[in-house]
Amino acid sequence: MAADPDLQRQPPARGQDRPPALIRVRGLVNRFGRQTVHEGLDLDVYQGEIIGVVGGSGSGKSVLMRSLIGLRRPDAGEISVLGVDPRSDDPADRLHLERSTGVLFQDGALFSSLTVGENVEVPLKEHHPDLPDSLRYELSLLKVRLAGLPADALDKLPSQLSGGMRKRAALARALALDPPMLFLDEPTAGLDPIGAAAFDRLIRTLQQALGLTVFLITHDLDTLYTICDRVAVLADRNVVAAAPLAEIERHDHPWIREYFHGPRGRAAARAAEGAAQES
Repeated sequence: MAADPDLQRQPPARGQDRPPALIRVRGLVNRFGRQTVHEGLDLDVYQGEIIGVVGGSGSGKSVLMRSLIGLRRPDAGEISVLGVDPRSDDPADRLHLERSTGVLFQDGALFSSLTVGENVEVPLKEHHPDLPDSLRYELSLLKVRLAGLPADALDKLPSQLSGGMRKRAALARALALDPPMLFLDEPTAGLDPIGAAAFDRLIRTLQQALGLTVFLITHDLDTLYTICDRVAVLADRNVVAAAPLAEIERHDHPWIREYFHGPRGRAAARAAEGAAQES
């Protein structure tokens, strides 16, 4: 089924005026041999929103993210991220993207032989090599605290942390350079419901406090209902809809109906409604 252009063009739920699109994708094609993952994919991500990206297994959610951050060169199409084509070979363009985006991979991707503090300092050393050691330490401590970790986590190895704490440590590293945009790949995967809910609240708090734009891949319905301004649904090798959840729920695509109107989807919607009434 082709993408619904009316749903694709909807602005974020918050505010009346459409903010600028910091990510613009047109006609994206990604293939692996004979397998086509994306065929003519279009997507806009607006400044200041949290957009949740969902889709079935093999729909290409992580492939899309890797294309946006320059880790994969698509077979065709146009991409602009913060005004730069991530496929550019211009060192200035690469530097701009690296300094302006933070990435949290699904498994955290922390360096196992480095402490949490040393992990957070990696991008600081790479992009600001002239910073004094004392200032790098203070900045890493600030990011660790921003991510909701205690100060003593700074000197611990990833293996000494719980799964939830490793996620927060990886988030601290993603925030190291104060980027305006975050890419999060399944940030609550593997967390218990309480830990996942706390991480969701942290993301929303940081997004509001720092004015972040967040591209968030998830399968967690609770995350979609509690913190996402819009949801982009990947199916049929394209984005079949990108809109606030209330509009997504009315879409007649079979995968959307099954995902959002099945037992888990209904439960998540009721929980979100209850939380909204309590607040």
